[in-house]
Amino acid sequence: MTLSRRGLLATAVPAAVSRAAPVVDTPAGKIRGAHDRGTLAFKGIPYGADTAAYRFRPAPPPPSWRGVRDTVAFGPACPQTKAEEATGENCLCLNVWTPGADTARRPVMVYIHGGEYSHGSSTAPITDGARLARRQDVVVVTVTHRLAVLGHLYMKVFRGSGNVGLLDLVLALQWVRDSIAAFGGDPGNVTAFGQSGGGAKIATLMSMPAAQGLFHRAITMSGQQITASGPQAAAARTQAFLAALNAKPEDVPHLPVGALVEAMNAADPTLPVSSLYFGPVFDGDTLPRHPFYPDAPPQSAGIPMIIGNTHDETRGFFRNNSRIHKLSWDDLASVLAPELRIDIDPDLVIARYRALFPQFSPTEIFFAASTAGRSWRGALIEAELRAQQGAPVHMYQLDWPSPLDDGRLRAAHTLDIPLAFDTVDAPGSLTGSGPAAQRMADVVSGAFAAFARTGEPATALLPPWPAYDLPRRATMIFDQVSQVMDDPRGAERLVFAGVPYIQRGTY
Repeated sequence: MTLSRRGLLATAVPAAVSRAAPVVDTPAGKIRGAHDRGTLAFKGIPYGADTAAYRFRPAPPPPSWRGVRDTVAFGPACPQTKAEEATGENCLCLNVWTPGADTARRPVMVYIHGGEYSHGSSTAPITDGARLARRQDVVVVTVTHRLAVLGHLYMKVFRGSGNVGLLDLVLALQWVRDSIAAFGGDPGNVTAFGQSGGGAKIATLMSMPAAQGLFHRAITMSGQQITASGPQAAAARTQAFLAALNAKPEDVPHLPVGALVEAMNAADPTLPVSSLYFGPVFDGDTLPRHPFYPDAPPQSAGIPMIIGNTHDETRGFFRNNSRIHKLSWDDLASVLAPELRIDIDPDLVIARYRALFPQFSPTEIFFAASTAGRSWRGALIEAELRAQQGAPVHMYQLDWPSPLDDGRLRAAHTLDIPLAFDTVDAPGSLTGSGPAAQRMADVVSGAFAAFARTGEPATALLPPWPAYDLPRRATMIFDQVSQVMDDPRGAERLVFAGVPYIQRGTY
């Protein structure tokens, strides 16, 4: 081991490995990666300091080191409930895959993971960046950051209170700006893309002054953020969290992280049948406005954007719920109501869906209506506001169905991740691994990479894809034969159009 001038250890690597492995110079010191399926891969690169010393506060860049630091293994995930991997507060790490550490100035695609704002990391096999980087000649970056209470606890005594998880992403994007040229990337052509909570984080970054100028295009996949948590709701959650800890505010920075994670399971004071919600906070400072309310954020009007969803989002949330798959007409209204996430009479929704789709079973109406009311609605609002603003925006809908579960999954939530990353063979992919899945991955990953390169998702595998505008609502339908449709599912859109949409956690 080599001790750095600030006390940080650079990991030693056997000489035989170090001679063959790629080495890149970053602002904090030299790093050593590995050759990976035709790319150079660097994993677990620190972009920020250990957050244990900066709980609930913005983290600074990492301390520098001497020698060459080994970056061939993922860093830990942020401490969280239901963790499926090693966690730790020293979690501000990112991963880079590049075709070459040269001067090519390739488009840079920075992926922000989902899991709402409370779960996940950058280590899932379906978000491995090697194939996307190699086949599309782009630089791929994936990021891990603070989540849940460690990222979004709201107490005014802390600078950046309620939004340090997002400020971590700002720090990561600053690292990309300052470092990515050494990896063959173009710091002036950075695309932020993310799925589910990752898309919501990008939508929020688009309204944060600290993020302005750090990315130049955006792709949100099944993830949107219309409104953030209000300060009063966030304060109520903080009080519930402190009560679960039996602690005072001044104690929290010093408590064992395990105690903080356990207290995250406390009941939310404003959301029925839910543990504590943590997400972005409209604090008037780091987040001076709601992300997409009352309009699209003016600071990001010049950023080309793709907004998309899958046709059957909620089939992914209830994949193994036998009750949903056996719903009767008598049970449907009570089960559907909380999943719509808006205040509308479920019997009215059911009546309208039965008139529109008389062949649908109760289960099919549940999935169609919950998808339309719960998640698709937010994507439509963002696209409409961007169109009204005159900002460049393209819309897609993934209709191509998963072959898994005897076809019951259809186009479920997360299906588009392995299509975007070209990782249909990876564990966790819902696509299956056959030729049809690979053809769909060629289409989606190619369109996203083209957009990252030029700001237009135009490829030879797709028909012309016009921008989304009103009243046309042109939308690319990704399917075995992809096509543009105007206002797809327009009748379903109108079922919910007259009801205010407020993001979960706002109140």
